[in-house]
Formats: sequence, C-alpha cells, structure tokens
Amino acid sequence: MFSLNSLLVALTLTTATLSSPLSIPSISSVVSSSGSSGGDFLSDTQNGLSGACKPLTIIFARGSGETGNVGTATGPPFFQAVAKRVGAANVAVQGVEYGAAFLSVLSGGDAAGSAKMAQLAQQAFSQCPDTKVILSGYSQGGQLVHNAAKLLPANIAGKIAGAVTFGDPDNGQSFTNIPAANCKIYCNPFDNICQNGYLITAFHYSYSTQYVPSAADFVASKM
Repeated sequence: MFSLNSLLVALTLTTATLSSPLSIPSISSVVSSSGSSGGDFLSDTQNGLSGACKPLTIIFARGSGETGNVGTATGPPFFQAVAKRVGAANVAVQGVEYGAAFLSVLSGGDAAGSAKMAQLAQQAFSQCPDTKVILSGYSQGGQLVHNAAKLLPANIAGKIAGAVTFGDPDNGQSFTNIPAANCKIYCNPFDNICQNGYLITAFHYSYSTQYVPSAADFVASKM
C-alpha cells in the first residue's frame, strides 16, 4: 500500500531521474515507424463523442500530469495504431476530463474521473447503440478503467468490447463485469508502477513502441 511519505520520496527521486535525458519516443517517431492513419488522433485532446457515430469508440484516460484529456505518452500512438488497422473513419476517441493529480494514485485513482469515464461509456451506448466501446487508460488512467467498470451497471459493463490498460498501477486486478476475454493489461516487467510501486522510470514510457502494436491488434479483433 502506498504511503504519502513514500510517494513524496518517489516523486523527488523521479524528478532527479527526469533531470537526465531518457529515451522516450516522441509521437512523431511512433507514427512514422508504424504508418500514418487519421492525423487528427495526434492531438492530446479528443472529443469524439461530440461527432458522428463510429463503429468503434475508444474512451481513454491519460496518465498523471499529462496534458489535454488523452495525454501524449501512450494515447495518441495507440489511437494511430488502431486507426491504421481498422480505418480512421471508423474510430471515435473520447478523452476523460479529470484532474490527473499524482497524489490521486494513493486513493486508487481519481474518483471524479472514474465516474466520468463510466458516464462517458453510457453516453456512447446511448448515442450510438451499435458502436463497440473500448475503455482504455495509461498509468493512473488505468486505475480509472478498473473503477469505471465497477461503477457501470452489470448489463452495460457486459457490453464493453474491450478494456485495455498500459502501465497500470492496478496490474493483476480484474475489470468488474467485463468478460476476461475482452480485457488486456500491458505492463513492462521492469515498470515499477506495475509492481504496486511509485517510481517513474524510463520503462514507464515504453508503451508507445513496445506494447501499442499488440494492443491495437487486440482492439481491431473486437470489431
């Protein structure tokens, strides 16, 4: 279990670590290496539920401290990879607006953000009954996926086509009422965050290159 003191120490160590250059891939490098489909998915802000219904709707929660409503480290490369596989015209992405404060990890993820993700899932089904809904998140955003699954009515959770998390602090925990076959947690074995830890290292930034292709294949299989 996290403690406030241990997290503050970890944040101090993380700040020191991040003062040295890390090999963190940029979005442009990921896109150029995997091909480009749907350049709009490069933005750190996605509000796809305000547009037309699409066959696939990804509801995504960014990691702690990231910008926009989907961040930059994992979300946009993931959306690009999915769009390449199923066609950009078939994908809507909706980010979850929430505080994404580092300390919220201590309480199992931002409560308001978790409720917002559950609400967005229900909104997606209400607006677009035939869409396939994917709940996804990176880092603390992964906690929101677990929490949202618990908050959804069982009949709605059972309709979720996929739950996909990256660098998940709740690694090893299930997604309530979502069929196990529809769930994937992608965790680098050296990522301390995935080990109930709190040290943010270069391994926590490995998902856009090492795990996104597999995750995109999984999502495409749910179409």
